[in-house]
This record gives sequence, C-alpha cells and structure tokens, in this order.
Amino acid sequence: MRDSSSPQVGRRSFLKMASLGAAVGATAAFASSPAVRKAGEHEIGDPYKGSKIVKTICTVCSVGCGVKAEVQNGVWVRQEVAQDHPVSAGGHCCKGSDVIDMVRSHCRVKYPMKKVAGKWKRISFEQALDEIGAQMKAYREKNPEQVMFLGSAKASNEQSYYISKFSAMFGTNNLDHQARI
Repeated sequence: MRDSSSPQVGRRSFLKMASLGAAVGATAAFASSPAVRKAGEHEIGDPYKGSKIVKTICTVCSVGCGVKAEVQNGVWVRQEVAQDHPVSAGGHCCKGSDVIDMVRSHCRVKYPMKKVAGKWKRISFEQALDEIGAQMKAYREKNPEQVMFLGSAKASNEQSYYISKFSAMFGTNNLDHQARI
C-alpha cells in the first residue's frame, strides 16, 4: 500500500504531462514569433513588371470577401487576400483563395466539349446550344418533372425571379436554391 502523503508519478502520467508541456511550449513560441502579422502589413511580394494591384471582391459566393488582384496587361496573374477588408477581415475560404485557378488552370474547359466514341471533341457554341435545347425539349415533352433548376447565392433577386419563371414555363416545380453553388 502506497503512502498518500508522498505522491508518485507513473511513467505513463509523466509522458502525458511532458508531451502536454511540449505542446504548450511550442504553441507559445509560435504565437510570439513573427509568423503572425498585423492587418494590412502583408502585400503581394515582388510584383510583375508593369502590373498593378486592384482591390476587388471575391465572387464565388454572396459573402463578398476582399481580394487584392495583381493585373498585368489586363490579365489577372496573382491574388492576395485583402487584410483591411471590412467583411473578410483578412480571411479567405478555400474556394476564394483558389479561384484564380478557374482563370489560369491549364485544365480549365474553355470551349464546349462533347464525348464522341469515348474521346472528348471540341464543338462549336452553336452546336452545343442546339443539342442542349433539343435535349431539354425532349425532356419537356416526355416528362418535365425529370428536370430540376437550381438557384444560387450569386444570383440577384431579378435573376432568381427569371429562374423561377423559366422553371414554371418549363412545366416543373423542381426549383431549389443552393447557397454553396
């Protein structure tokens, strides 16, 4: 039987306390390092020659976070979150921070594509619209309830009104809003 007046620390308890102490120490050291910066302190480093910084708004969703876009010869080349923006307060979601890839990505689809015999083939915009229109007409004639229309937080009140009117004209009540589109 152990004497309760002289507490002993077991090996497992010692390791738990030691790891907790190390984690607290590392966190304290990181928090006091220059890795944390003041709002407005960070700018886009080494701007491209002839480029300019344009303050703008992220358009991925309806929040409206601030973005500093670097534009060179009319082309958006880099971006940084706006530290002094009142809505985002220097923050950015993963969608907004990666939105430049929608502009610059080498795998971005820039033209209508159609899969023919297992391979993607570039088609004209006119052909794409004709084929989509014909398919929608076939759906409408067969059963309009098999089609669904989605709104978005990016749409204005007027655009949402037109989407609802179009779905009613199409003959379906399958209309929904999805804020994460």
